[in-house]
Amino acid sequence: MMSAPRQENRRAGTVAAVVVRRLRWWDIAPVAELERELFPHDRWTVETFWSELAGVPETRYYLVAESLDGEIVGYAGLFAARDQADVQTIGVRLDHQRTGLGRRLLNSLLDEARRRGCREVFLEVRAENTAAIRLYERTGFEVAGRRRGYYSRGADAIVMRCWLSPGPDHATAAAP
Repeated sequence: MMSAPRQENRRAGTVAAVVVRRLRWWDIAPVAELERELFPHDRWTVETFWSELAGVPETRYYLVAESLDGEIVGYAGLFAARDQADVQTIGVRLDHQRTGLGRRLLNSLLDEARRRGCREVFLEVRAENTAAIRLYERTGFEVAGRRRGYYSRGADAIVMRCWLSPGPDHATAAAP
């Protein structure tokens, strides 16, 4: 279980302590509700989250970010098999965006992929989600392709790849 340092929430003007921990079955309902708020047209269902949590544990790694008052303010998930991983999902509640929480969740996924021996990590992101694309680029992801009409309403997905450095001491990505 991971604990987190205090994190300032600049948008709300408050200081919020956020703990990042493994997702558990009792987190699924609030995570699905947050997903519905963040991605109304492309959201995962409760059943999708249940399926992921019940999936082969050796290939799944899901996290939540929880405030001290017990509210889920973010989540992220990884699928990893052999030497490749995929960021399955990542979301941060609007009032906690631009606080570094998204980067923290993403780095936790990359650290886990590295720990599992993965050499590369892929993800898809809506082409118009420039804030997320910038975050991914700053974390070492590069554009690997485009999937036309991947999301609902015909929105394109940008496929991104990050090459991982081996070992737990490398917090950033590097080419192979």
